[in-house]
Amino acid sequence: MSAGVRLRTPGGTRPRLRWKGLDWVLLGAVLALVVIGTLLVWSATSTRDDLTGGNPRAYLEKQLFNISVGLLLMAAVVVADHRWVRVAAPVVYLASVVGLVLVLVMGSTINGSRSWLMVGGMSVQPAEFAKLAVIIGMSLVLAHRAAGRWRPQVGLVEVLLMLLIAAVPAVLILLQPDLGTMLVLTATVVGVLAVSGAPRRWLAVLGAGGVTAAVVAVAAGVLKDYQVDRFLAFTNPDLDPRGAGYNVEQARVAVGNGGLFGQGLFSGSQTRSGFVPEQHTDFVFTVAGEELGLLGAGLVVVLLGVVIWRALAIATRTEDVFGRVAAAGIACWFGFQAFQNVGMCLGIMPVTGVPLPFVSYGGSSMFAGLVAVGLLQNIHLRATEPAPRRYSAPRVLVTAR
Repeated sequence: MSAGVRLRTPGGTRPRLRWKGLDWVLLGAVLALVVIGTLLVWSATSTRDDLTGGNPRAYLEKQLFNISVGLLLMAAVVVADHRWVRVAAPVVYLASVVGLVLVLVMGSTINGSRSWLMVGGMSVQPAEFAKLAVIIGMSLVLAHRAAGRWRPQVGLVEVLLMLLIAAVPAVLILLQPDLGTMLVLTATVVGVLAVSGAPRRWLAVLGAGGVTAAVVAVAAGVLKDYQVDRFLAFTNPDLDPRGAGYNVEQARVAVGNGGLFGQGLFSGSQTRSGFVPEQHTDFVFTVAGEELGLLGAGLVVVLLGVVIWRALAIATRTEDVFGRVAAAGIACWFGFQAFQNVGMCLGIMPVTGVPLPFVSYGGSSMFAGLVAVGLLQNIHLRATEPAPRRYSAPRVLVTAR
């Protein structure tokens, strides 16, 4: 006779596969937006030889590459341990600040804004990553100050620390100057402060300070003349129909041409003629309005709404302060940027040059957006994990042989 020893873990259950706990509604909405956006970008560029160099699939291939890299980055964030996410947060923040500094020193100027770095033949826009960096930086500060409490006490010290985190990238972005990103970042910061429980008086002070800073920026000449003209054209598009008001007028015509069902993909008259400037990036929504009609454009808006809804749902379900604030901040980011982009295509918001999340062409915006989705999924997986069981010694089974 001999005795054999077998160890059995408490509960005797297998570890759950992480992919089974993903938020599939969020992922499905994002993938649908990516697919629709790819088709819209292809349609907007296929007849533009000045952009494609005679290859009608040039931007299709580029966008597919951007999506592939973005999905890999998203997957990496999803499978990362949540503790490593927090460790990487300061690194991501510092990297974005360094990138913004390099833009001012050696960046390329496109459309009047020095916002791009040329890296290995690719243009990178650090300001896109700064949005996410500010969100996770502010969330990390608040999580440390919470000291294990479910609802942190947000006072003067916490507000000042979070504003300091946001101020450094904000100043660097304003110096480019990138007005669109600055507006999105400002709205995101206000949203993060609001969901974190900051006193209303501090939000009022922040709003007043933002208005004052905008007036000072215009008076000091920080903003370019064309950026000021865009705001004037927003109030009255007929003021300069061939200049600052041209984009808005052409965007309205394109959207209006679509009617209910649209003129058909790759068949939009305004799109095929190239009348709408920057139609594959900032004004990609006009392609949806013209070629897919009200129904197709409405579907894009609904899918964006689903993404924002799922981000807010994740924020309300997690008990972790870092995850809760980060998810809500991402929802604010996506929400305001989508509203700003669609609004300027419809003429209800000034033209500021921000991409439509997951739809517009662009590597940096696609990478940052998909990394943010990966972070949302990581937070969701963390929130839906079963509570850890109390430790008990493994049972020893003695069997006779």
